Amino acid sequence: MKVKNKRLVLTGAAGGMGSILARELFMRGAKLALVDANTDALKTLAEQLDGAVAVSGDLSTAVGCQSVADQCRELLGGVDMLVNLAGINSFTAFEDETAEKIELMIHVNLLAPMWLSRALLPEMQQRNRGHIVNIGSTFGSIGFAYFSTYSASKFGLRGFSESLRRELADTGIKVSYIAPRAVKTAMNTEAVNRMGVATGMNMDEPEAVVVRIVAAIEADKKDTYFGFPESLFVRVNAVLPRLVDGALAAQNRVAKAFAKGEK
Repeated sequence: MKVKNKRLVLTGAAGGMGSILARELFMRGAKLALVDANTDALKTLAEQLDGAVAVSGDLSTAVGCQSVADQCRELLGGVDMLVNLAGINSFTAFEDETAEKIELMIHVNLLAPMWLSRALLPEMQQRNRGHIVNIGSTFGSIGFAYFSTYSASKFGLRGFSESLRRELADTGIKVSYIAPRAVKTAMNTEAVNRMGVATGMNMDEPEAVVVRIVAAIEADKKDTYFGFPESLFVRVNAVLPRLVDGALAAQNRVAKAFAKGEK
């Protein structure tokens, strides 16, 4: 779906990649409702994008997501497209992950896109037109050690996208799942950055990723994976996961020291 003149909700809009994506969508003529929990940064961004509206909200609860959806619908006069970008990452050994962080990541990364989609879907069904875009990750197809909860949430998001797309196949509503590999944003901790250097992990510039995200949206791509060889490994992991176990073993041993805070 072309974004020009579309009433579009973007979550995670005030983040590193979110603000870049918001500007790109604005330049292409989208009518934006920008959603983020960072009220100050969100307000500043909305002021820079003439006509965009800011919706500060809590995406970690069903009630918060319903409130965000209602505000966006009212401010835009309806919603044509939902882009679920907001997310939380964690790089740690799973035994060191707190129960609270596990719950928060699942809520924001997986349940929030589901709650928001559920809240906005009936309106799209009435018009028989709309587009739900879920921004996933290569980590949603390949389970990476020391990113267990994050990977689990993105695996779930990929499954939700596939299921909902099939459910809506006979309608005019499209569902896209877009999966970049690692991106150079503030979401990455210093430990992640140092681990990335030590293991030779590929990381893309957010500006380049944003251009590809918008291109995938406007081309109505169902599933899109960015980056080589990661996009190839996604296919290999789907049919020969034990082969990928071996390929990642040495990298995982290096990553462990950074995840445990030993380096």
